Amino acid sequence: MKLHQSKVDHLNQITAYDHESVHVNQERFVGSLLVLPDAVHSWRPTSFNDLTEEDFAALLDYQPELVLLGTGSTIQFPHPKLYAALSSKLIGVDTMGTGALCRTFNVLVAEDRRVLALVLHE
Repeated sequence: MKLHQSKVDHLNQITAYDHESVHVNQERFVGSLLVLPDAVHSWRPTSFNDLTEEDFAALLDYQPELVLLGTGSTIQFPHPKLYAALSSKLIGVDTMGTGALCRTFNVLVAEDRRVLALVLHE
């Protein structure tokens, strides 16, 4: 699905997505992905069941104010112990489908928020 975006020249925007990829600033990325307003990285987990406490704890290095977790077309909620390191620093974790993640990320980036999007594909 293509997304209409607000014009934000110097920051990442998610411009499209499908069941196996996400497009950031028109560039296609396949696989699990970590998207920041100013960077894109691959992310270790290959599926929802592959998530670990260490995966979430490593996100502290990015100093996000909010983490969005996209779990594909079906929303799957991780156990709170997996993201306890983030919660202990008062960093929110919102879980949603990939489409909602893409739209929410774009809005928050346009508002100049330090958001981190985690994309898992089915």
